[in-house]
Order: sequence, then structure tokens, then C-alpha cells
Amino acid sequence: MAALSATLAPELLRAIEELVTRGWFKDTAEVVEEALRRYLENHCSTVMEQFVRQDIDWGLHGND
Repeated sequence: MAALSATLAPELLRAIEELVTRGWFKDTAEVVEEALRRYLENHCSTVMEQFVRQDIDWGLHGND
């Protein structure tokens, strides 16, 4: 597994630490991994569609 470094807003970090303290997750890395997995599952197609639309717009109109 790869390591990742991130800067988080203090309130977000407190919320993550609270989930760990309450026993919902074993550590902060597990919370972040689960959050990213869920985000990608729910938004991947939307993000990819946005990139495709940008590519099409560039192909039709160009910005070179």
C-alpha cells in the first residue's frame, strides 16, 4: 500500500479522530481510505464525463 500525505482542516481532522476514538475505525488512515473509496465509487463517472466534455470542447474549439 502507498503512503499519502495530506493537510486537513482542523475540524475535519477532529471529526476523523472522533470516529477512531469511538471505535468505528482502527486509525485515521482507515477513515481516509474508506472516505476516498466511497467518493470515487460515487463520483468517478461524473468526473470522467467532465474530463471527456473538456476534451471534446478543446477538440472542437481549441485553446492553442
